[in-house]
Amino acid sequence: MNARVPTLGHTAYQPGYDPLVSSNPGHNQAYAPTYWASTAGPAPQDDGPVQGDIDVDVAIIGSGFTGLATALFLARHHGIKAVVLEANQVAWGCTSRNGGQGQNATGRLYRSQWIGRWGLDTARRLDAEVRYGFDTFKSLVAEIDCDPQPGGHLYVAHREKKMAFLRNEASVMRQKFGYDTHMLTGDEVRRLYCNDQEAAGALHEPEGVCVHPLKLAYGYHRMARALGAKVHTASPVTGWATHGQTHHLRTPGGVVRARAVGIATGAYTAPDLHPGLRNRYMPVLSNSIVTRPLTTAELAATNFLTHEAITDTRTLRHYYRLLPDNRVQIGSRSAITGADASREAHYRQLLEGLYRKFPPLRGIQIDYSWWGWVDVSHDMMPRIVQPDPLHSVFYALGYGGNGVSFSAHAGRRMAERIAGLSDPAFDLPIYNSPLPGHLFAPFRRIGQSLLYRWYALRDEVL
Repeated sequence: MNARVPTLGHTAYQPGYDPLVSSNPGHNQAYAPTYWASTAGPAPQDDGPVQGDIDVDVAIIGSGFTGLATALFLARHHGIKAVVLEANQVAWGCTSRNGGQGQNATGRLYRSQWIGRWGLDTARRLDAEVRYGFDTFKSLVAEIDCDPQPGGHLYVAHREKKMAFLRNEASVMRQKFGYDTHMLTGDEVRRLYCNDQEAAGALHEPEGVCVHPLKLAYGYHRMARALGAKVHTASPVTGWATHGQTHHLRTPGGVVRARAVGIATGAYTAPDLHPGLRNRYMPVLSNSIVTRPLTTAELAATNFLTHEAITDTRTLRHYYRLLPDNRVQIGSRSAITGADASREAHYRQLLEGLYRKFPPLRGIQIDYSWWGWVDVSHDMMPRIVQPDPLHSVFYALGYGGNGVSFSAHAGRRMAERIAGLSDPAFDLPIYNSPLPGHLFAPFRRIGQSLLYRWYALRDEVL
């Protein structure tokens, strides 16, 4: 079930990691056993662990999409050569464990919800920013060999009762924001895209590019280092003190003294990394599996005619697609805690989701299975902010599972903020306030467990 990734020179991967209870995400661990880690090719050269105390202009904590993009844009556009600190290996966390779906979105709110929360004028400005972000993502994808699969995004109604919601969203996107969205019947989905037996219909939007996420991250890494950035792996930040205007970041190999710090750790943020982030997001687990390559007969039976990003309308959504080598990747919700993540029931639950959608694949060999943490903000929208104007600390967090594409632009914007630039967009909600806290943060897991039961009932029965 789990293909093994070579671990030479690295400590063993710890699958039970839990960001709410673990002091840090590890030290020089091997990658999770993902399809991406097995097929990305050799990791690019990095700068190894920090060795001795060093002084830097900018330190970036985390070497996923956001951290590497920030370092890249700092070097490319602002002449600042940042130092990236990574606890394990490059792109070890969220970036090497997602589904690789780049969508024209950010956070977990729909555009109709943007209007309800902020009004049409702000929603349109936010939409323009997200479109700009998707262009940022596409421009980087065009520079990197990362198996891009363009074509759009198919949002599938998993029950007939969800069609009204999709019709309304398609109308809002078309009439209020000018998108070329259109609705499909269930028969059209099965005939023109894939034979998803659950599909009652779908909303199709033209913007969407799927990628090999680890190849993309390796590309960011190579470009950033070529411009002078340094990427120190096996260098977890185990302590942080600020003296005057200088941040002292303690790592096992030495102290990094930085005039500015960008935090790009996603759901792999240690609880005590920085007091400004305590209880500011909810880490949730997502499972993912990848089948063996489909045979010609299986491709015909499932009628996979698209390589587009596909998601369904469950609250605990499934995201799935056909990979370039004709494997099917599918992901969805997982356990509540890291300690429970390896339980067979969560794997079986995802398998049943695959079988319901594509009955001809029942019993197919699963070559890869893994899980990873997703950073969900308490108001379902990300933040790219400097939370305290008196301190040169910045963060980009809270994508809620929509970070593959928007993380590139978040890196661009965090680089601009670190460099001291201003922009009219910075008065938008995702830029002008910190991640909100949660009054009942100590009890979030209890609430999550109850909500999962309610969501499952509402998604499948009510």
